[in-house]
Amino acid sequence: MSAEQVEYVVQAADAGERLDVVVVRALRGRAGRARVRDLFESGAVLVQGRVATKGWRARAGDLITVRLASLDPTAVPEPDASLDVRLERPDLVVVYKPAGQATAPLQPGEQGTLVNALVGKYPEMAGIGYGPREPGILHRLDTGTSGLLLAARTPASFDFLSRDLRAGKIRKEYLVICEGMGLPESGIIDIPIGVDPKHPRRVVPCIRAEEIRRCDPRPARTSYRVEQRSGRWALAIVEAPRAMRHQIRAHFAAIEHPLAGDDLYGGDTGAVARHALHARMIGWAGREDVEPFEVTCDMPEDMAALIREA
Repeated sequence: MSAEQVEYVVQAADAGERLDVVVVRALRGRAGRARVRDLFESGAVLVQGRVATKGWRARAGDLITVRLASLDPTAVPEPDASLDVRLERPDLVVVYKPAGQATAPLQPGEQGTLVNALVGKYPEMAGIGYGPREPGILHRLDTGTSGLLLAARTPASFDFLSRDLRAGKIRKEYLVICEGMGLPESGIIDIPIGVDPKHPRRVVPCIRAEEIRRCDPRPARTSYRVEQRSGRWALAIVEAPRAMRHQIRAHFAAIEHPLAGDDLYGGDTGAVARHALHARMIGWAGREDVEPFEVTCDMPEDMAALIREA
């Protein structure tokens, strides 16, 4: 082990496990699954000198190398950065992330992300959360996704909100614009999702036995109802309380109704300049000693124009 990397020899007890699980263990609490996923995506995990993907199975005796330079860069505070705050309380905030802005930095010193602005305005967040590059935030939105994001300002609020988020008790509502021809008025997409070992930026809805074996998926459930139809497009309200990365995008592609603009999952990129997904509502029922909240926001103009002008 050095200041720049961690090396770990796969033990007999690790053999057969997914590589990301073994890496979490090798890092001894320094990174959870979300951070380890980012390490794999950035090519920072090697097995026997080869760049690895997290779906690989560990083999006893293999040498895993994790490049620490890619691990958890600290978010640089930007006190003057623009931040659209929709709810501010002593225990939490709800902020609006525009499409095109990353939620958190991936590289040391990176600026311009939502988290840089958050920790600039709320410096107390710096010691709270899943890690130093994600201070305070309870969840993330893809760079191309617009909408509401929840962050905690105290360790206690992060504790109970993260617990309720994992339990599906924080309600989140999204708007999507997808291919509408043949889409039922409402439905539930209940397809497990795993990471594509050949393309780590993508996830795979796993239906066939081969996909399940290859991608080791986790359960994922998305419900929707169509709000409006316009030409080829359908505007739908979507709920996915425990949404995994890219879940909504991949689920709609899996039922052959990809989101407009979603180049990663087969959407028409001539329709809009980003995938048409917007986090429009987030709410929590509270508890005996903490007030509930519900925050909503309007659909952004690029999505409104697409459904209006179709």
